[in-house]
Amino acid sequence: MNSNKAQILIIEDETTIQTFISTILSSSGYRVLSVSDASEALAILSTHVPDAILLDLGLPDMDGMDLLRKIREKLTTPVIIISARSFEKDKVEALDNGADDYITKPFGSAELLARIRTALRHSNRIMTKDTGSMNILKNGDLTIDFENRQILVSGKEIHLTQIEYKLLCLLAKYIGKVLTYDFIISNIWNISSDKNSQQLLRVNMANIRRKIEENPGKPKYVLTEVGVGYRLADIEQ
Repeated sequence: MNSNKAQILIIEDETTIQTFISTILSSSGYRVLSVSDASEALAILSTHVPDAILLDLGLPDMDGMDLLRKIREKLTTPVIIISARSFEKDKVEALDNGADDYITKPFGSAELLARIRTALRHSNRIMTKDTGSMNILKNGDLTIDFENRQILVSGKEIHLTQIEYKLLCLLAKYIGKVLTYDFIISNIWNISSDKNSQQLLRVNMANIRRKIEENPGKPKYVLTEVGVGYRLADIEQ
């Protein structure tokens, strides 16, 4: 097996699901570590730094949210939550506590692998970032020239307002990661999230889509996680 392939830690107490995920990842060339509870996970993480972590919230010895906080105290490794909890508040809490993504059970192998690839690409961008590497971001037909404050779609310059530009740059900084409404509003307007600020955010996001998307009703770049927030799709080149 290719030793350069990313190593994924699975933290899942249901044996059938753990085996299912492990089989998918191994057959795709990933190196896999599997544990069934939080104490095992913390023991592994004291000696290993995986490239990504898949974390179930319903662990037998500790709530997954608490384990997520402990992981974030020490590591910036991408964490993808895999949970049967489908309530928006659970997704928001996980993302606000440092999760990079959230997949609701049941899920398919293609979706899981796509989310892992996105998380790893985002992590690699951060790890390899130097002074010049973020001057220009190319993502599909979308180009963001941070130095010249230009937005191009298929080579055509797109004119955004100052707020729209700041919003798109914030999404680009965390490309592939879901940003919650609270996080975006706090970073752009420095105010608390409420109905008025969320409506203001929706209006600006709609304007961005109208300007950069070929079909704003079926966006390719700025995606909505309903009830949770937005993400800039990380499009594979």
